[in-house]
Amino acid sequence: MKHLKLFAVAIAILSTITAVAQPPVAGGRPAENRTVRAVKIGNRIDVNIGNLFFTSYRFEDDEKYPFFFPVNSPVSGASVTSMRNGIYPHHSSLFFGCDRVNGGNYWQEGLDRGRIISVGARVLETGGERAVIEDECIWKRPDADAPVKDKRLITITSPSPNIFQIDFDIEMEMLMDVVIPVTNHSLFSVRMAEDLSVKQGGVMVNSEGQSGEKATFGQRAAWMDFYGKRQSTGFEGIAILQHPSNKWFPSPWFTRDYGFMSPTPMYWPENGEATSLKKGEKVKLRYRVIVHGGTTQDAAISAAYEKYKGE
Repeated sequence: MKHLKLFAVAIAILSTITAVAQPPVAGGRPAENRTVRAVKIGNRIDVNIGNLFFTSYRFEDDEKYPFFFPVNSPVSGASVTSMRNGIYPHHSSLFFGCDRVNGGNYWQEGLDRGRIISVGARVLETGGERAVIEDECIWKRPDADAPVKDKRLITITSPSPNIFQIDFDIEMEMLMDVVIPVTNHSLFSVRMAEDLSVKQGGVMVNSEGQSGEKATFGQRAAWMDFYGKRQSTGFEGIAILQHPSNKWFPSPWFTRDYGFMSPTPMYWPENGEATSLKKGEKVKLRYRVIVHGGTTQDAAISAAYEKYKGE
């Protein structure tokens, strides 16, 4: 009997030591294994973090613009974004575009109306704490000179077990004088997965503490977070942070409870009429995307922004 008791105590001690020694796990991914790998496969670049597939940066020849899809959560492994629907087929997950650029359309469906064409996507860095992707794009439509070209630097990291992060830095160069009439279709945007939308019980909240479409629409804010609850894994979502160095900072947000958010300066232009940019002018914009487990508070989005604005 004495030997059995000693054996039980030994097993308990061993179990405790083993439990302490094991790293925490998020979505089946050991916390210390956040190596980021990017590989170009045809017209896309796939990104894995640890043993999880995170996202693809896609630039197919038959697409309107380059975009990220899926954008998978570090918790459930399911995408927090959605890819089009019958009502809004021009919402392609996480993307950058703009309507009404010198009469062209670089946002809505119809390739003949204009396209943002990738001409130089490549992987600069992979296999360590980050992956870095570079791309150059031409904004083009048939029978018209290109009004804009842009250069993108995309840096992907996982700063903590429950966060995947995309830094999207873009420099737009005007190849001619550019006029963009008032449009709600402009610049960096995300379309949420439907089950995370406000209409399905999710939460959309900005840096000013305003929540939901009615309170956030047209409001200037440094960041916006959108999250909801999934039955098997709990809360998860995605935040977009605007860097304070951006032109038009802080841009007002175009928001929808059905699952859309975008800092949209062209819908609220400074002169109230149109956005005008001169030939040769360069506009640099920086955004940080945080794909996270938990709520806004759990993911410490406010603190993450304080860190970002100093970078």
